[in-house]
Amino acid sequence: MVQVRAHQPINTDGSINLEAWLDHVVSVDQALDRVALREACEFAREAESQANAAQNLWAEGTSSFQTGLEIAEILADLKLDQESLVAALVYRGVREGQVTLESVQKRFGSVVAKLVEGVLRMAAISASINPRESMVLGSQAQVENLRKMLVAMVDDVRVALIKLAERTCAIRAVKNADDEKRHRVAREVFDIYAPLAHRLGIGHIKWELEDLSFRYLEPEQYKKIAKLLHERRLDRERFISDVMAQLKSELAATGIQADISGRAKHIYSIWRKMQRKGLDFSQIYDVRAVRVLVPQVRDCYTALGIVHTLWRHIPREFDDYIANPKENGYRSLHTAVIGPEGKVLEVQIRTHSMHEEAELGVCAHWRYKGTDVKSGSNHYEEKISWLRQVIEWHEELGDIGGLAEQLRVDIEHDRVYVFTPDGHAIDLPKGATPLDFAYRVHTEIGHSCRGAKINGRIVPLNYSLQTGEQVEIITSKQGTPSRDWLNSNLGYVTTSRARAKIVHWFKMQARDQNVAAGKAMLERELTRLALHHVDFDKLAEKANLKTAEDMFAALGAGDLRLAHLVNYAQQLVEPERGTEQLELIPRRTHHHRPGKRGDIQIQGVGNLLTQMAGCCQPLPGDPIVGYITLGRGVSIHRQDCASVLQLGAREPERIIQVSWGPVPVQTYPVDIIIRAYDRAGLLRDVSQVLLNEKINVLAVNTRSNKEDNTAIMSLTIEIPGLDALGRLLGRIAQLPNIIEARRNRAN
Repeated sequence: MVQVRAHQPINTDGSINLEAWLDHVVSVDQALDRVALREACEFAREAESQANAAQNLWAEGTSSFQTGLEIAEILADLKLDQESLVAALVYRGVREGQVTLESVQKRFGSVVAKLVEGVLRMAAISASINPRESMVLGSQAQVENLRKMLVAMVDDVRVALIKLAERTCAIRAVKNADDEKRHRVAREVFDIYAPLAHRLGIGHIKWELEDLSFRYLEPEQYKKIAKLLHERRLDRERFISDVMAQLKSELAATGIQADISGRAKHIYSIWRKMQRKGLDFSQIYDVRAVRVLVPQVRDCYTALGIVHTLWRHIPREFDDYIANPKENGYRSLHTAVIGPEGKVLEVQIRTHSMHEEAELGVCAHWRYKGTDVKSGSNHYEEKISWLRQVIEWHEELGDIGGLAEQLRVDIEHDRVYVFTPDGHAIDLPKGATPLDFAYRVHTEIGHSCRGAKINGRIVPLNYSLQTGEQVEIITSKQGTPSRDWLNSNLGYVTTSRARAKIVHWFKMQARDQNVAAGKAMLERELTRLALHHVDFDKLAEKANLKTAEDMFAALGAGDLRLAHLVNYAQQLVEPERGTEQLELIPRRTHHHRPGKRGDIQIQGVGNLLTQMAGCCQPLPGDPIVGYITLGRGVSIHRQDCASVLQLGAREPERIIQVSWGPVPVQTYPVDIIIRAYDRAGLLRDVSQVLLNEKINVLAVNTRSNKEDNTAIMSLTIEIPGLDALGRLLGRIAQLPNIIEARRNRAN
């Protein structure tokens, strides 16, 4: 079934009758603010009237203002809120440059502006995809990457709904466009937006998008089925009318007040069923169909029993989507029977609320959104999560190779999706850098990488990529990997793939080059961390290597981590620090763990002398209580200890509440020296790095030398380990004008 395009009410002079349009929209949803909608309409109309008319015509000569009205009307039918409709009314004006996003925010608020911005971002994704490569049936991987990207960028489900409405208007409007544009829009809508409507459970939008897309992608098949439906329309309508009257009478006799209607026939769904099951048109059961709406769930099953009593049920043609809802939340009973005159009939049975959700999907819950967000309920977040599972659209894709199985995996929330210059979407782990991207595209591009541009702007190679950005890698024919890329403190690569490619390259180089490079790398890092007079032979022995040269070669080739060697070096240089030495191996997490014995928090008292009771020997994690002794502090017992129960019965005033305390992360004061060419904002930039690394500063002193225009900063900071210190010094060293950043040791 294809819906005709909506027509706005027109005045005698040909202009839009805005008051009549507002009457209609407000009648659909009484909660809408007529005054606010009128203001948005006038804002959009005024913006268009001031622009050059020739530059603002859309498909079929429709203006951006008229398109905004049509989008808002679709959203009103979906029961969306006031802000969504206002965003829809002004969106085309912003997209076409008639008004700025800043003016929208000033006039209508930040929420409306964010919605418009979100839809613009989705539009930018679609625009950047090469239609000849990505929007064809042979590029399913590209389409899937685009889908992931769309979902990853949608922070507010309303953005997707506005975009769905806009694309619905777009495909309605291309009826008289040329074949190339019709096919391009239909391909995009069919591959992206019809499945999105399905995943959100918006049935009537999904069906319209599928039918219109099918009409332009497979015109001959569409016309064939449409003709068959039209030829039998009168006979089918008479048959359905008789069935409805008989069924309504039977249901009323059992006390069920039901609404019965003939179900709309969707051309694409008929064609798909014919293709999937290899059936002829005459064998499609749901060409003749009725829908029964009843008040309660129990009425659904009562009505099903009546249907099966009236007519013979067709085996294997019954689905209970009430007990087993579809992935998008759809609930209903479906059955096929041999109806009057021996003709096959499909019957759908559901409650009124189920029907509302089947038609509106996530929008059916929109009225609860405000209270859900304020109360902290998971209801709204569940709907967002539902949207983010759009990757599971295997039903629409069919079994294309192994893709359907891949689509069962939920989208990973710790991924980013970026574009190559020619529009290909690439997914990477969150925190990935341009170097990770380069090696993801091709190994040789990674090896020869010398710089990167993000959306045309040059960025450092350790820049963290963000979803939606276009990445261009700058290469050199003579370029080779740098060993600094393997230094985790500098943050050049985060993926194991990129690191493995770099390590392999260095393994292929001559041993003497690796030895020289490894030695230089180690000496530079030891100097920066103020670890002097290291015996390299003993260090090699600690690293389980025979000679210092073997150690340098392994480090230069990437087989040995610099962080491990620095850790061993500290153990050699500072053995007296024992267990208090600065740690080197990076901690992956900093979760609090249950405390050790003696690590007790005394509720409401503070730190007191504590001891573990020998009678019950409590362990971390056991429920515990404290008993105040005479002269020996607090004795810690398990709560079920017989001794403490007896003591508590005799002297309850000496029983106190205690709990196992978390193990604090140990930090150490460290002095560092920063030398730099003096400039404005130097201290601010250094402070920002300290803030980003979450480093506490105990003392700071700065001195400037006017003769050579340099500045020296002496800082005392609290650091949890050498890994954090190395990372911090590496970040500071990358700031502009920095000469050196190193640890300062008096000895």
